[in-house]
Amino acid sequence: MPDGLRASGSSPDAGHPSPRVLVVDDDADVLASLERGLRLSGFEVNTASDGAEALRCATEHRPDAIVLDINMPVLDGVSVVTALRAMDNDVPVCVLSARTSVDDRVAGLEAGADDYLTKPFVLAELVARVKALLRRRGAVATSSTETITVGPLEVEIPGRRARINGVEVDLTKREFDLLAVLAEHKTAVLSRAQLLELVWGYDFAADTNVVDVFIGYLRRKLETSGAPRLLHTVRGVGFVLRSQ
Repeated sequence: MPDGLRASGSSPDAGHPSPRVLVVDDDADVLASLERGLRLSGFEVNTASDGAEALRCATEHRPDAIVLDINMPVLDGVSVVTALRAMDNDVPVCVLSARTSVDDRVAGLEAGADDYLTKPFVLAELVARVKALLRRRGAVATSSTETITVGPLEVEIPGRRARINGVEVDLTKREFDLLAVLAEHKTAVLSRAQLLELVWGYDFAADTNVVDVFIGYLRRKLETSGAPRLLHTVRGVGFVLRSQ
């Protein structure tokens, strides 16, 4: 068994269509182990060994999710995610890395990745995270069909658009995900832990500032677009989207 992956038993989900997963890693042994493990867990799997090949495969095969190593030749994982999002490809991405610092995780997530898993990991955890990404994507696609209004702000959930006084605000995928969660819970104060779970789908260390970083990005974009203060910090509790 290669470094970075520990064996864990799992069985396929019988009776359900097999989601397609693109697995990208420049270590041939790790790639083979991930492919084998995900197939045994009920997924259809395509593989790529570098970032450029990953982009080609993502375009050709249109996977339902991507498992992507950060440290790769030609294009690294962050560059791959950045390129995908620039092409308006919102496929869920879980990035893998031996790097453990919060800054590295923030870099991957800020580029548009949906989840982050640090090596070494148990295969069952990767499988669970991929399934969670697919569930969340399905839930977002079938959730609200309404445009949510908060003061001059309109948030169109299915179209993934935000407007201030009728003018569209340019948001990254992650910024819109955060705004959508806040809009769907408007006037309710959400804690950092709740936002991590609802937007990112898993827990960071307790002292991470990733939520504060993205709240800052979102607040600046909304206010630069002409909105009054809509995104409020409730000291010691969390954040709330409201018109006053």
